[in-house]
Parts: sequence; C-alpha cells; structure tokens
Amino acid sequence: MSRHELTVAPALARQVKRPRDPRIDAFRGLALLMIFFDHTPDNPYQYLTVRNIGFSDAAEAFFIMSGVAAGLAYSGRFLPEARKEKGLWHAVSPMWKRSWTLYLTQIFLTAMAIAIFAGGAVFFGLDTLLTQINLKQVFTNTEEALIGIPLLGHQLGYVNILPAYSVLLFVGPLAIFLGVRRPWHLLAASAALWFAAGIWRLNLPNYPNSGGWFFNPIAWQFIFVIGLLTGIFLHRGERLVPKSPWLFGLALGWLAMVLAWRYLPVFGPFMNHQMSLLAKAGLPFNITSHDKTFLAVPRLTHALALAYVLSCMGWVTRLTGTRALSFLRLLGRQGLLVFATGTILSLIGHVVYGAAEEARWVVWLYPLFGIFAMILAAWLGDIQKRGRRVAEAPPASSPRPAPATPPRAMAAE
Repeated sequence: MSRHELTVAPALARQVKRPRDPRIDAFRGLALLMIFFDHTPDNPYQYLTVRNIGFSDAAEAFFIMSGVAAGLAYSGRFLPEARKEKGLWHAVSPMWKRSWTLYLTQIFLTAMAIAIFAGGAVFFGLDTLLTQINLKQVFTNTEEALIGIPLLGHQLGYVNILPAYSVLLFVGPLAIFLGVRRPWHLLAASAALWFAAGIWRLNLPNYPNSGGWFFNPIAWQFIFVIGLLTGIFLHRGERLVPKSPWLFGLALGWLAMVLAWRYLPVFGPFMNHQMSLLAKAGLPFNITSHDKTFLAVPRLTHALALAYVLSCMGWVTRLTGTRALSFLRLLGRQGLLVFATGTILSLIGHVVYGAAEEARWVVWLYPLFGIFAMILAAWLGDIQKRGRRVAEAPPASSPRPAPATPPRAMAAE
C-alpha cells in the first residue's frame, strides 16, 4: 500500500457515517412527554414521570439529552482540520442560528400563554388564570412586563426552560472549542461555575419581578456541559465515563437510596435531618438542599446516576431501537416542534380542566389527545424535513467533480 493510501485510509474511515444512536432520540422524546404530563394539571399520567422515582425530573433529562445532541451535531465543525478548511464561522453560525430560533420560539410561546389564559378568563370566566404562572405583572404592570418579556427577564411558568437553553447554545461554541481540546479543563471550569453560582447566588436577573431566572443558566450549564462532553466523546466513538462495575453499583445504589429517601417514612425524615445538620455546619445550600433553580446536588446526582445506569445497559439500546418505540424516536428528532406543541397543549389543558371541572373523564382523555397531537406534529415535521433534504440534494445523474484537495488535506476531512 502506498504512502498516499495509508494517509487517506484513516480519513475514509472517519467519513463513514455512524448509525444514529436510538437512545438519544428515544429518551429526548420520553422527556418531552413527561414535561407535557407534568405541566398539564391534575392528570393521572403525572404519576408515570421520572420525578416520582427520585429528586430530578424531566427537565434534567432534557438538558442532558440536549447537550449530548449538541455535542454530536456541532463538535466536528470545531476540529482543527474542519476549521482550517471551512473557517470558524462555519462552526459557530449553526449554534447561534439555533439559539436565535429558540429565542423566537420562546417569544411565540409566551404570547400564546398570555392569549390562552386571557381567553380562558374572557370566554369561560376563569379569572384566576390571570394571576397564575406569573401573569399578574402582564395585566397589572403591562408596560414593564412588555419590556421584560423580549429581554427574557419576565418568564411565565411552564414557558421558562427555553431561555436557559438558548443562552447555553449561544455560549456553546466557546464550550465546544475548549471541550474538543481540553475536555477535563472544561468540566472543571463548569463545575467551578456551578459551585460559585450556589455560593454567591449568581443568576441572570428578572424584570420587572425581583430575583432571577427559574432555570438559572449559570447553574444548569453544568449538566448541559456534561451532556455536551458526552456528545463530543460519542462523536469520537468513545465514552466520557467508561463502564465500570463499581461505578455502576455506586450509581444504582444511589438511585435505590433516593427512592427510599422519598418513600420510606423513617428513612426520609432521617436523611432530611442530616441535610439540615450539614447546612447548619456551613455547607452551601446547593449541596444541602433540593433547590431546582441552582441545580442542587441531590437533583444533579440523581439525574447523572440515572443517565449512567441506563447508558451501561445494552438492552436499553436494543429496546429504544425497536419499532414499538419508533414514536419516541420521532418525537425526539423533532424536539423543538414537539416541545412547543406540548407546551401549548398543556396551557390549553389548564383552561379545559377549569371549564370542565365536573367532567372527571377529561383528565384521562385530554393527555391522550395531547400525545396524539404531539406525534402528529412530529410526523408532519419529519415529512417536511425529509422533503427539504430531497430538494436540496444534487441530482443523481450529476457527475461529482473530482476533489482538488491534496492528499494531506483529504486525510483531515
């Protein structure tokens, strides 16, 4: 074999497209369904979500999977060879474009939330809706609220997860730039920032309300970065955290302990008392509490332990790749569209449940209707995406021009 062939062979191996990991789309789709159930009031399906088995909920899963997807999708653009060939803007622009799309979606969902709850008050006499989900400022302090909404300072309940995600994608290029070169430096810096956020209560400000964002991006960046690094390593065909029997046992034991903490009548109060003693001893509150805004240690470690255990089980990969769960993978592939659809449906659910308070069958049927609508939206989105790809693809009969790239540059592609 010639020297040229030896140089090109590894490059061709790298160009082979790996099959899509079914776990990523399936678990992201499952997280979106759980968010819909948790945000739709008083429905029996809430007892099926992950928040019933531990301290974390679908939000942590959403950030982990979003980080993994970002690492897989964008990290290749930040490799030195790719930047040398196509430039830095080619790497940065898709992430900033996605961040802008998330921002626009946030504004749209906020407007829909105001309209839906106002419609419930006008047409069904549900005036209490006007004071829920942080809407009071919109109707009693309209001028300042309308300043805060586009600045992301005034966020409504159930419509407050995308701002943090948008901010994290905006600074994501810097994280990936460091992550592909010094992954453990990035992890250490992210952990230090999370710890500092808890110590000094660092957060982005609300306006016109006091306080900070419910999903504090300065704290939640830690779990996003862990997902991001996982995606970067998967892009290389590696694991961020290798499989280890003792680590698997430790994670599984922590999950069992958290379950006992939640439901055993003696053990739970005992553990809560120990946490209060640690707080009195001076440990930071993001270690000794269950605070969601600052992603306290019990929530963080529960989410990471669950993710690690599931990632080590081969049958999970096989199960998520089955035809029976193809609907979850479909939901995951169209994550933003499904999230927006589910958010609107959950907000409508507040009005429907209030207007049909006596009809208890509604709480059973409406979530099922919501699942159907989310799957339909994802299916239509998938059709549109495939159609766009076909339209953008070059004609099959068109001859491909011979690459003018020298062998060394070909190896870098």
